[in-house]
Amino acid sequence: MRLWTDDDRAIFHLAIPALAGLATDPLVSLVDTAFVGQLGRVPLAALGVNASLFSMAFVIFNFLAYGTTPRVGRHVGTGDRDAAGRVVVRAVVLALVTGAAALAVLQAAAVPLLRLMGATGELLEPALAYLRIRAFAGPAVLLITAGHGAFRGYQDTRTPMYVTIGLNLVNLVLDPILIFGLGWGLTGAAVATVTAQWIGALAFMVLLFRTYRADFHITWFWPAPRALLPLLRVGRDLIMRTAALVGTMTLATAVAARVGVTAVAAHQVAAQLWLFMALVVDALAVAAQALVAKHLGAEAPERARTVSNRLLGWGLLLGCGLGIGFGLLRPVLPGFFTDDAATIQAILTVFPVVALLQPLNGFVFVGDGIYMGAERFPYLAKAMLLSAGGAAGVLLLVQPMGWGLSGVWAGITVLMVLRTLTLAVPYLRGRMLHA
Repeated sequence: MRLWTDDDRAIFHLAIPALAGLATDPLVSLVDTAFVGQLGRVPLAALGVNASLFSMAFVIFNFLAYGTTPRVGRHVGTGDRDAAGRVVVRAVVLALVTGAAALAVLQAAAVPLLRLMGATGELLEPALAYLRIRAFAGPAVLLITAGHGAFRGYQDTRTPMYVTIGLNLVNLVLDPILIFGLGWGLTGAAVATVTAQWIGALAFMVLLFRTYRADFHITWFWPAPRALLPLLRVGRDLIMRTAALVGTMTLATAVAARVGVTAVAAHQVAAQLWLFMALVVDALAVAAQALVAKHLGAEAPERARTVSNRLLGWGLLLGCGLGIGFGLLRPVLPGFFTDDAATIQAILTVFPVVALLQPLNGFVFVGDGIYMGAERFPYLAKAMLLSAGGAAGVLLLVQPMGWGLSGVWAGITVLMVLRTLTLAVPYLRGRMLHA
């Protein structure tokens, strides 16, 4: 067996730029937090509430990327770029429509949404002012999401990387100017974000409809509503899947909070370490979506299978590497997050679980990408619901059985084991990859 193949070259040609793009947003979010944090406790809290709200509001629209990539990729695989171009136009139209709807809902329900997120008293006014402005980035965010999906389908992750880095640099430059230079404070942070997002959205539109128009065979038209149904069905399935996953992790945090303050603090650190793997492996998942869709579109399921095997191998290898790395850093890593002795001790009790779960994470995250590339969205939703149900059963027993934080992570382990099984069994039986 060759250690490095043409498939590996194709995988990392897509994965490395994707990783750079995926890593940019979290890093710049930290910079935003650092700037706003200098304004004081209340503005920082208002930013935090809005960050959580917008994260939840727009995560459900990820189908604009996940649904667009495999459909474009399949048409690229068949050589029908006209059909691929039509998929892109439909995704852009759907992004505009749903983005406008999201903007309207956020504006109309701003106060109750913020109160639901816990913004009351002195926190409500600055949080509301931020939301009123930030909501105008809604359509732009969804256009960017559709743009990512389109370029990935055309086997190009480098262009989206440049756009992502560029828009975040704009945000990075505008933040200090508007927040401190013009004295706009938290409002300045919102304006900077909206400006950067719209610059990114317009960049994607120029690239798709002018720069790459001929190469991608994109011609603007207004699609019939029924032509949008396939993407909406993908959205339905992915919303179910995402809701089940987010719900399980939220339940885990809620259970940890009931165990005690120390437990939930330790859980937060452990969860962040656990999720760190997602940033690396999501890049492989992006490559999986694009490559699997392309090969299936070319009616070459055996090639899709070969690439998928390599992707899963890399996912497991990265998972094992991170697991070993976490294990070696066990004596020092918790101290980077807290200096509270009790919290550090609590982290150390579940640290082996975090490390041992990394190979499963590697398989599951890449497996998700493979199944998305094969457009098995309904199955992914059902599998996640089953896995979440099993995990919830364990999590709900933690408090009555007195299992503590270890019980919380037993629930997360059940989630990942069930996800592994529900992805591995059909894959090994060869049921998921066919043209």
